[in-house]
Amino acid sequence: MIFINLPTKDLAASREFYTGLGFSINEQFSDDKCACVVVSDTIYVMVLVEDRFREFLRGEISPSDTTEAILCLSAESRAEVDDLLRRALAHGGKPWHEVRADGPMYGGSFTDPDGHVWEVMYMDMSEVTGSGPN
Repeated sequence: MIFINLPTKDLAASREFYTGLGFSINEQFSDDKCACVVVSDTIYVMVLVEDRFREFLRGEISPSDTTEAILCLSAESRAEVDDLLRRALAHGGKPWHEVRADGPMYGGSFTDPDGHVWEVMYMDMSEVTGSGPN
C-alpha cells in the first residue's frame, strides 16, 4: 500500500476535486483537517490542511510555484486517460503538459487546486516487444 500525503490550502476544494475525479473519501480516516482519498485498494491520498501537514515536517511546505514530485497513475486505456484529464479540469485542476503519445505510451498531466502535479499514463502492452524479464 502507498499513502501519499499532500498539503492543501482548502480542504473542501480538495475533497470536491478528488471526488470529481471519481475517487471516494474514507470518512473513517477523515475529519476537519484531513481527507483520506481512496484512489484504489492500494493507493490512498491523505490531503491535510497546511497546519496539520506542518505537524509532520522538519522544514517548510514547498512553495506552490515549485514541483516537489510528479505523481503518476496508470490507466487501462487512452479513453481513461482522456476522461480523467477532462474530469480534473472540470473540477478545479489545471493542465500541466499537453497529452503525449510516444510509441506504446499515451498520457497527460494536470495539477490539483494546490498545484500538486499528477500524470495519467496508459501503456499499450501489445505494442511493447522484448520488455520485461524472461
